[in-house]
Amino acid sequence: MHFDFDAGRFANRENGQEAWAVIAHDASLSWQQLETQARAWCEQARALGLRADTPVVIRGHKEAAFMVALTGALMLRAPFVPVDAVYPQSRLQSIIDTLDANLLYETATGTFKVLREGPPPVLAEAGLCYIMFTSGTTGQPKGVQIGRESAQGLIDWMRQDFDLGPHPVFLNHTVFSFDVSLYDVFGTLSLGGSIVMLDRETAAAPLQVATLIERHAVTTWVSTPSFAQQQLLNPSFSQAGLPSLRTFLFCGEPLPVPLARTLRKRFPDLPILNTYGPTEATVATTLLRVEDAHLADDAVMPIGRAKRDSVVYCDAGELCIAGPHVMRGYINRPDLNASRMFERDGQRGFRTGDLGTETADGMLYCHGRIDDQIKLNGYRLELLEVDAALATLPGARAAATVALRRANGAVARLVAFVETGRTEAALPDELSDWKSLLASKLPHYMLPTELLACERMPVSVNFKIDRAKLAEIYQSLNA
Repeated sequence: MHFDFDAGRFANRENGQEAWAVIAHDASLSWQQLETQARAWCEQARALGLRADTPVVIRGHKEAAFMVALTGALMLRAPFVPVDAVYPQSRLQSIIDTLDANLLYETATGTFKVLREGPPPVLAEAGLCYIMFTSGTTGQPKGVQIGRESAQGLIDWMRQDFDLGPHPVFLNHTVFSFDVSLYDVFGTLSLGGSIVMLDRETAAAPLQVATLIERHAVTTWVSTPSFAQQQLLNPSFSQAGLPSLRTFLFCGEPLPVPLARTLRKRFPDLPILNTYGPTEATVATTLLRVEDAHLADDAVMPIGRAKRDSVVYCDAGELCIAGPHVMRGYINRPDLNASRMFERDGQRGFRTGDLGTETADGMLYCHGRIDDQIKLNGYRLELLEVDAALATLPGARAAATVALRRANGAVARLVAFVETGRTEAALPDELSDWKSLLASKLPHYMLPTELLACERMPVSVNFKIDRAKLAEIYQSLNA
């Protein structure tokens, strides 16, 4: 049994009805139960006026009802707008105001909330699958409009090129308001698999993560590299300890070579897939199957080559994407659409704001954000390059660089943090010579002035390393 995205209904219903479709902390649903509850959700939503091309905001955190609501919205062809419960009311209200939405579904209580009287608004863009809000430089979230054709392209790409096998079981830890989670959502629904959803408390405990993988025979690991790095604290995080795992799939952050090398040692037979792409290009747009040759030195890991029916290229050092998976534009932001979007050979295009290079044979690399490029003592440098060198220090630890700025905004110096897993403030003995080790890999102007120990690297709600929080930690230590 699976969900036919194009038809908007469940298919092959005579097979696998009793298999698990959703496994969450509050409830588990078989495929038959998912269908029954999704149909009931649709009936309630229709009674409140929800129709095709009218948005519905879905708010919660890893409840089974979240998958029910996402599926119901797909059945109605109503664009879903996922918002995690951790986000403040002000952010939720900003999203509601941007959409002029009048219908909110709370997954924790399983109830709809009518936000204002009158019929739900019909979006100017017809045929959207979802709208994902990302943080903007002004602090106001930007609504990325993804068409149904783009979501279908993601599903086809996973089916054709990811080799996930029949009925994959996905480990889902990223919040549904982070588009990496849609690998799990669309993969589960379209391939007739299962989604094992980790709430925040469970995701923060590597031993519990491993226990759930073993208990539910998870086959497909999907995460940011930072989340996988945390699991290395558990010595049983290995192929022998977790024999059901078949694939590592990464997205959302650069994949450090030392992390990939450690995973290859612990899981020698598992493919490691490195994918890259902004939210504006429907989760990801390039794919690399990590080979041993990519692990031979500590250079930046390639991001691979463009997915089918798309183009990724460098224009003046910036990665640009064109293809049917590019967004339909930011909602109500003609200014951004004019500056970031373009047309190439009849396809929608997007300027990513990411620094990139391409080799003669078409292999692509991402070197961080243009806005992460800083100037220090007259030199231009990318923080990602310093991070990559830090990751090669003994212990293959998570690490990150922070640019400390003066009151006028100019960068004064760099400091760095490494994760030690210990409460002690002192660095481990093997890092006593850290500066000379880094000096063998970086020019003098890129060397941090300090290296500080951090018990656990702070991450955002999307499990990306939080540089702003590290800066706060540094300031508190030197107050």
